[in-house]
Amino acid sequence: MHISFTALMGYILGLGLFILAVYLNTDNYLMFFSLSSLLMVLGGTIAVAMISFEGINVLLAMKEIFATLATAKVNTRKLYNDVGVLIDWAIIVRKEGLRKFENTVVLSKDEDQNFLGQSFLYLLSGYKGDKLMTLLEHTRQSMYDRKMMQAKVLMAMASAAPAFGMIGTLVGLVIMLNSMEGDPSKIGGGLAVALLTTLYGVLMAQLIFKPAARKIEQKQELEAYRNHILTEGVLLMAEGGSPTHIQDAMNAFLDPHYQFKRAGT
Repeated sequence: MHISFTALMGYILGLGLFILAVYLNTDNYLMFFSLSSLLMVLGGTIAVAMISFEGINVLLAMKEIFATLATAKVNTRKLYNDVGVLIDWAIIVRKEGLRKFENTVVLSKDEDQNFLGQSFLYLLSGYKGDKLMTLLEHTRQSMYDRKMMQAKVLMAMASAAPAFGMIGTLVGLVIMLNSMEGDPSKIGGGLAVALLTTLYGVLMAQLIFKPAARKIEQKQELEAYRNHILTEGVLLMAEGGSPTHIQDAMNAFLDPHYQFKRAGT
């Protein structure tokens, strides 16, 4: 996994500013830690997610939180490589035919499970025209919807975390008022502990759950764009388009520094 420098710096900056504010204003750092408050917010947030969504989607969403620090799998270089694979396929089909194409191309495990691998299977099955376009569009949309479910889970958790922070604060206030026994001097410390759950809820929502959800959305938008480009190339290939024709069509989507000139050679 390649670490995203900007994401790492964002986390460091966000947490660093909070820690700096605490450091500059108090010597009692432990007052900002409460295990019961943390468990109430985190437990309640996960409980809402488990109730609202299937368990597997919640687990995948939690996994994506750690993937926030990773760079996107789809970038200019990856798009260049995928388009190169498609052009190579077109050259093989043009020279050797579909049977040679089936025997020559060997997909890796990752390719076999992605959009390019599905397109390969559709080509071998002989789909063309509107039928092929429908299959490719459905495949692209289903992949997008499955991944976006994890973003929905994280957004739901981002909404639930501050709410459970408020619940924890209310619980803390009730306990504080009940234990004051007519002594107003106890209100300061008790109120500080009660407000920690709200602090934890807001921090989790704004620094963890929402950024993770937005990162998934960004990744999937890039993935969908890549698959749209590949759809155009696969359709041309199924219609018998020449490698040069497919290459020119794909180059229209690529950065000038990542354009191909191999099909005509």
